[in-house]
Amino acid sequence: MKILITGASGFIGSFIVEEAINRGFDTWAAVRKSSSKAYLQDERINFIELNLSSKAQLVEQLRGHNFDYVVHAAGVTKCINKQDFARINTEGTKNFIDALLELQMPLKRFVFVSSLSIFGAIKEQQPYDEIRESDTPMPNTAYGESKLAAEQYLDQMASRVPYIILRPTGVYGPREKDYFIMAKSIKQHSDFAVGYKRQDITFVYVRDVVKAVFLALYKGKNGRKYFLSDGNVYQSETFSNLIHEELGRPWWIRIKAPIWVLRVVTFFGEYIGRITGKVTALNNDKYNILRQRNWRCDIQPAISELGYKPEYDLQRGVKETIKWYKDNKWL
Repeated sequence: MKILITGASGFIGSFIVEEAINRGFDTWAAVRKSSSKAYLQDERINFIELNLSSKAQLVEQLRGHNFDYVVHAAGVTKCINKQDFARINTEGTKNFIDALLELQMPLKRFVFVSSLSIFGAIKEQQPYDEIRESDTPMPNTAYGESKLAAEQYLDQMASRVPYIILRPTGVYGPREKDYFIMAKSIKQHSDFAVGYKRQDITFVYVRDVVKAVFLALYKGKNGRKYFLSDGNVYQSETFSNLIHEELGRPWWIRIKAPIWVLRVVTFFGEYIGRITGKVTALNNDKYNILRQRNWRCDIQPAISELGYKPEYDLQRGVKETIKWYKDNKWL
C-alpha cells in the first residue's frame, strides 16, 4: 500500500512517517525545498516535493503517482501575518484536494489533521462540559478559523473524497517546540501562568495521535470527525509540575498574572515579530489560546468507532518528552 504524508518534516508528520515505515507502507514524504529532513533519515522514505500554494503545480508534481492513502498533516500553527493562516492551511488544503480530484487519484482514505481549536472558547461556564461534535465551532484564532474553513471544504467534497478528520487537543512530545518553551523556562527557574479562573486543560501525546491516524485509515467512517486527547482533564499547573519533577526540581519562581498582562505581552510580541520578520510563539492567537478556560472534549466516538485507546497519560508523556529534550541537548 502506498501512502503520502504531507507536513512530513514537521513535528507530527515526522512521527507519522516513522509509523508508516514500521507498518510496511510504501511511504512517501511530501516536503518543500526548504524543509529540514533531520527526522526523515530512514533510507526507505521516498520524497516528493509539493507546492501546496499552486493547484496547477501540484497536479504536475503528483502526476504518475497513485496513492492508496493520504494523511494531510501540513500546515502552520503560527504566522507573522494573519492572512498566512488562510493562505497555507485553508487554500493549501483546497489546492491539494482539487489536484487529487483532477488526477482522479484512487484514494481509499484521506485523513486530515485538524484541531480542537476550531471550537474556540465555548462552554466556559462552570462546571465545564465537554466539547462535542454536535457543538457549533466558534474559532477565536486565525489558526482555528483556517482549519475550520479547510474542514468545511472537505465537507463540500464529501461525495468525492473518502475523508476523515482528526481534531487533537494540545499535542506534545519529542521534537515539539512550543511546549518546550515552558520546559526551558522552568529549567531557568521561572514558571509563568495567567488568569485566576479555573482552567481545565487536555493533552495528547504525539504517538497517540499517530496511532489514531492509522486507526482512521483502517476503521474510520467516511466524513466522520474525531476528537483526540489522552482521556484525562488537568489543571493549568499540572503540566509545569510534571516538567519540574522531571528536571530534578530546580528552584523556581511561580508567577500567576492577570489576563491583561498576557494581552500586553502578546501585543508587543506580535508587533516585534512583524518588525523583525521572525515568527514568535507570543502572538495574538496565543493570547486567545492561553486565556481559554475549557479544553475538555469528547473522545468517546474515537474510542467506540476507531478502537482508540491512548497509551500515554501526561505523567508518562512528559517523562519521555523531557528525556528526549535532554538526550538531544535541547535542555
